Amino acid sequence: MHSSRSSAEPSPNGAAERAPLMFDVIIVGCGPTGAMLAAELRLHGVRVLVVEKETEPASFVRIVGLHIRSIELMAMRGLLDRVLPHGRRRPAGGFFAAIAKPAPEGLDSAHAYLLGIPQPVIVRLLEEHAVALGAQVRHGCAVTGVEQDDEGVTVELADGERLRSRHLVGCDGGRSTVRRLLGVGFPGEPARTETLMGEMEVGVPQEEIAAKVAEIQETDKSFSLGPFGEGVYRVVVPAEGVGDRAEPPTIDDFRQRLRAIAGTDFGVHSPRWLSRFGDATRLAERYRVGRVLLAGDAAHIHPPIGGQGLNLGVQDAFNLGWKLAGQVRGWAPESLLDTYQDERRPVAEDVLDNTRAQMALSSPEPGPRALRRLLTELMDFDEVNRHLIEKITAIGLRYDFGAGPDLLGRRLRDIDVRQGRLYELLHRGRGLLLDRTGRLSTGGWSDRVDHLADPTAALDVPCVLLRPDGHVAWIGDDQRDLDAQLYRWFGAPGRDAPDPVGPKDTARR
Repeated sequence: MHSSRSSAEPSPNGAAERAPLMFDVIIVGCGPTGAMLAAELRLHGVRVLVVEKETEPASFVRIVGLHIRSIELMAMRGLLDRVLPHGRRRPAGGFFAAIAKPAPEGLDSAHAYLLGIPQPVIVRLLEEHAVALGAQVRHGCAVTGVEQDDEGVTVELADGERLRSRHLVGCDGGRSTVRRLLGVGFPGEPARTETLMGEMEVGVPQEEIAAKVAEIQETDKSFSLGPFGEGVYRVVVPAEGVGDRAEPPTIDDFRQRLRAIAGTDFGVHSPRWLSRFGDATRLAERYRVGRVLLAGDAAHIHPPIGGQGLNLGVQDAFNLGWKLAGQVRGWAPESLLDTYQDERRPVAEDVLDNTRAQMALSSPEPGPRALRRLLTELMDFDEVNRHLIEKITAIGLRYDFGAGPDLLGRRLRDIDVRQGRLYELLHRGRGLLLDRTGRLSTGGWSDRVDHLADPTAALDVPCVLLRPDGHVAWIGDDQRDLDAQLYRWFGAPGRDAPDPVGPKDTARR
């Protein structure tokens, strides 16, 4: 049996310790989280290998939704124009606990919509992006062993090959091999209910379907059957008991459950894909053990209600990428990598809580139905509706950076700047000083942080320092205060850094 050792426990395998560090970071799992993390690391010149146990993409074409914050992140890295043609825009509101409410006007984003896109497509686009930046990806490689020492991590593959890197990140899903080998606890609740989901054609008129679905949804919000384009319908129906998630359901399973709940199977046929999901909810006790980290579903699982899973994982990658790159490149402050868990684990806790709440509110029992009626009334208030939409789409997120204005710790929307749009200046994954005074400088940090002096920028504050993930790390107009925050987030100034950027200089592309 292979085991994982903490960085404080030296590996007894002397050959592994003396082996060269072939990579800076090995990522296990090439789903959306792993592919995005690989791309983020490559923006900083980190040597990356991604190993994926599957040899072929998923056989079913499940449609996933990119929420506002994830769409913004795509825009920050110049990916949005590549992604948009493959997706379908929808309104951003009306999905908390299946309560149909339009999104409030004036959401704080230039991308206030939901983008439905096939999951294999977004995975392919992100993998192509990572490879174009120089990441290596190897499919058909299952990890069987992980050991770490003071200098790096040794990864053993199923064929016996051993690889060495400085760090390892497990992005290998809810049944994560890396998490298991680390011995990290994954407490929470096992699946108690199960739902069948799929896309298929139907054999009865839309009017008949709509009337029956409306009747059922009066009491049971966990059931839905509606058109999904091109003559295909998305079907979501409660299952009976909890089955083996590794065994996909059949079209006969759907027919049986539809007849039990609706009294008819609607003549369903010709499925595009069929799947099942449970309501298991779990959160890793730790996101980091020495040189090994967890991200995406390897760190947290929850019911798919609200469509937050893929988004949460991609946002994990954005938070972790520049911090891990700073550790590898040698400029990161000692505590920077620990802020990944400090910031992202509470976000996952919040998502787990809101999915628990949504699952409970979807129940056909009298108590949840009464609560759902009350919440429906409350969502008529703009403030309540806005709060819930911002929670689900992650644009209301604020990291705790200490006392300061409300904007501190929040992401900055894609505002107009002199060179065009703000997010166009973040394509390289560097920090950015947006300076409306023209008096500040990034000085010895200019090898890590760009500087845009723009008195016309659409800001209500003098200047902001943005981290590479777009969150506001500092607000003010004092150079000494700025230097302190540059040191906090980007380490000591570089000795061989270029001269400080002048007031009329702009961010370098």
